[in-house]
Amino acid sequence: MRLNLPNILTVLRLLAAPGVAIMFLYFTRPYADWLALILFVTAAATDWLDGHLARAWRQESKLGAMLDPIADKAMVVIALLVLTAFSGLTPWMLLPATVILFREVFVSGLREFLGDTAGTLKVTILAKWKTTAQMVAIAVLFAHGAFEHYLGMQTLGMNPEIFASILRGDEVDELGLRPLHKAWAATWYGGLTLLWIAAALTLITGWDYFRKAMPYLKDTESPAPQKDGTP
Repeated sequence: MRLNLPNILTVLRLLAAPGVAIMFLYFTRPYADWLALILFVTAAATDWLDGHLARAWRQESKLGAMLDPIADKAMVVIALLVLTAFSGLTPWMLLPATVILFREVFVSGLREFLGDTAGTLKVTILAKWKTTAQMVAIAVLFAHGAFEHYLGMQTLGMNPEIFASILRGDEVDELGLRPLHKAWAATWYGGLTLLWIAAALTLITGWDYFRKAMPYLKDTESPAPQKDGTP
């Protein structure tokens, strides 16, 4: 087992996955949102960096090949659990998150069943786009959590009619609510759109992986015994 720099980056990314959730245990919002965002983006960046370094320095190893997909899935799964929890389990986030989680579990089980054969099923460009869409969507939604907290604190106890009139421009915006609301809306709808796109790509790539694995899932029939009793 070689613990070179690419492998160290992969291990750190794996450790960062539970760290995203731990941020919300030890820090109050919105600091937890920003710290989780920074940790997630930094860890996601190492996903490209460790693979690039391993190929450039010819340090590809079985340890890295084993840990890399585990780290990616752990980051996505834990981040989605945190986001869906703080979103109040809204269906707009819960449904695509469920699709993504189901696919990851299904494909992981399929790869485990296939064993060494799974290595022959190469990662497609579309699968890489799927991972990118997931990472960007999660990062945007973490930013939304911070803007949501700021907006909630600024409008705490405010009459909804006054808030609406400020957004329309009928009232003076002394608290900067209009740009804050725009940031809230942009990260919410933008993050959800990216998450649904990621869910769609997840279904497509999951089906493609299953289709390619089908030849290896067929039962082999044992030869029928001959009539003369010879094997």
